[in-house]
Amino acid sequence: MYSYGYYGGMMFDYTYILVLIGALLCMLASARVNSTYNKYARVRSMSGMTGAQVAEEILRRNGINNVCVAHVPGNLSDHFDPRNNTVNLSDSTYGSTSVAAIGVAAHECGHVLQHHQGYVPIKIRSALVPAANFGSKIGLPIIIIGLIIGMTPLAKIGIWVFSLAVLFQLVTLPVEFDASHRALVMLNEYGILAEDEVDKSRKVLNAAALTYVAAAASSILQLLRLVLIVNGGRRNRR
Repeated sequence: MYSYGYYGGMMFDYTYILVLIGALLCMLASARVNSTYNKYARVRSMSGMTGAQVAEEILRRNGINNVCVAHVPGNLSDHFDPRNNTVNLSDSTYGSTSVAAIGVAAHECGHVLQHHQGYVPIKIRSALVPAANFGSKIGLPIIIIGLIIGMTPLAKIGIWVFSLAVLFQLVTLPVEFDASHRALVMLNEYGILAEDEVDKSRKVLNAAALTYVAAAASSILQLLRLVLIVNGGRRNRR
């Protein structure tokens, strides 16, 4: 197969390079968000509001009364759960008065507004969740089975199934970018943060956005690797 070579008497799959690149991108993005968050987690906002108070204030100003703010364990495990209408803020956000925590809390409220206002990309992402879960769990096994038994059409079906998970990652990007944009606008317009503090929160949210970009890039590289393997196996059997 064209994607293999020999090194030191052992066969090496060159397509693994794509996987390594994806893993490296994710590691760099994770390191960036952690270092940026830790830096601005030490900067207390002038308002003295906690992440929980900021979330409650944003919801109140937007007339949203059916969403509650809850405390969940963990670090940067913040998320909005539309199933029970809860903004879940982690240990590092809920009671913190830092510009980093306030930015994260406002970001999660940005997701609330997306659902409340019918933001199209988040509707698409929500609809893709079952298909994405199916694709991430079943796609690769189908490809492997197809390659083992020599059925290229089956392997190609596996690629299309796996593509559903990649599509979910791509749709997630505009959703996350928009939530951050909404958060920064509200923090500024509501006077929760001063202008220079908004800039610091922006750095935290931009670093967090890079993790989603890296995840999407990693998924695309994985998909490309699978395509190369399947096409390479087909040519090898000719």
